[in-house]
Amino acid sequence: MGFKRAWSATGVVALTGALLLTSAPTASADYIRDRQWVIDVINFEKVWAESQGEGVTVAVVDSGVDGSHPDLTGQVLKGKDVTGSGDAQMDTDGHGTGMASLIAGHGHGANNAAGVMGLAPKVKILPVKAAVADDYDDDQWAKGIRYAVDQGADVINLSFTDPLASPGSEGAKAIEYAQQHDVVVVAGTGNDGIEHLPYPAKLPGVVAVGAVDESLKIWENSNYGRGVTVVAPGVKIVGADPSRSNKYAEADGTSDATAYVSATAALVRAKYPDLTAGQVINRLIKSATFLDREVKEVPDEEYGYGLIRPYSALTMDIPKGPKQGPLAQAAPSTSTTSGAASDGNSTSQAKKKKSSSGNIFFVAGIAAVVVVVGIAIAVIRSRRNGGSGGPGSGGGTPPAGTGYPPQPSGYQQYAQTPPSHGYPTPPEQDPQYPNPYAPQPPHQGQ
Repeated sequence: MGFKRAWSATGVVALTGALLLTSAPTASADYIRDRQWVIDVINFEKVWAESQGEGVTVAVVDSGVDGSHPDLTGQVLKGKDVTGSGDAQMDTDGHGTGMASLIAGHGHGANNAAGVMGLAPKVKILPVKAAVADDYDDDQWAKGIRYAVDQGADVINLSFTDPLASPGSEGAKAIEYAQQHDVVVVAGTGNDGIEHLPYPAKLPGVVAVGAVDESLKIWENSNYGRGVTVVAPGVKIVGADPSRSNKYAEADGTSDATAYVSATAALVRAKYPDLTAGQVINRLIKSATFLDREVKEVPDEEYGYGLIRPYSALTMDIPKGPKQGPLAQAAPSTSTTSGAASDGNSTSQAKKKKSSSGNIFFVAGIAAVVVVVGIAIAVIRSRRNGGSGGPGSGGGTPPAGTGYPPQPSGYQQYAQTPPSHGYPTPPEQDPQYPNPYAPQPPHQGQ
């Protein structure tokens, strides 16, 4: 054991008519649809004009996915149960089906106006059942990842944390296998509200996702720290849940945020099939926004590189950048923290450990050489910084004081677009109106 869902256990509630009729707008076409505040905030309709994820497969490594749910019919492939307990489409827990619905739900009924609508409704879901009642280990989800890769998954969604995993574990090796086969791997940062990134989000090259609430501020229970990549909505999220009597539930958690980022990656892969997984991640990062947040250093320990903007990720003029992308180049000192864009090469923790015996003068000599080389590099960079990259160059060094890390050659600087680009300016939280988006007209479906 050791697996932990990135859904907040205390934040999952069944959605019944009695619960929702007290809060849903009277103009509601469907009370489940009206609870999906993310639809209006991200503006799904505008995003779908650019991409709906057609031709892309997202593997959901989780508790299984119920392909018979009315909001997922026709979207779920056969998949595999790596636990050996049964069918990948048997989901008695409901978590995996919920994640799949946020990614590829298409609703149901007239004009698909009822039920859950996912961000990438034409994506195919590959269900990989790697847990039975939260009971599975590193070996199981590692097998699930390898299976997903071999089946041609373009994106792998990991909405869980595993405190027993490690850099040299089977899970870490499986993620490396996925990255070697050009797969985008996305994982949640966890729901403990502490400065700690767990595995698998902590591993190099993984898109580590935190959660924001309805005001688009960091959720109080979202784990934070060095290595957060981006954030996405993760509070009061309605998803499909076959374990509930009416097949739906509302939950809080970085699980849900992870699903939205996986869906965004799928949308980008569908529109730009020539991009590598690393270049897809580059678009996610370069199109993200901090809105009006004051961030001193990027990546920020709470927001990472910012809040995802699916429409901007699809439409912004962003150079491809290196094939490996900005996350796969984790420096040796950060190889176990996922992370920030870096110029170094990925090295496992085991390889970094050396015997403490040796000549201390030899070590001191190396340190002196490093200092001299560092000074030389600083001088060279200082000279290079004297010139401007010019408009549209995509290169150059950020102005002093911005806190942005130096980017590899060919990388565009992070967009400093107005807060209204892609998201409405988040209103101040008013205690009389806990949901700032409640006054918005209800979504009427496709």
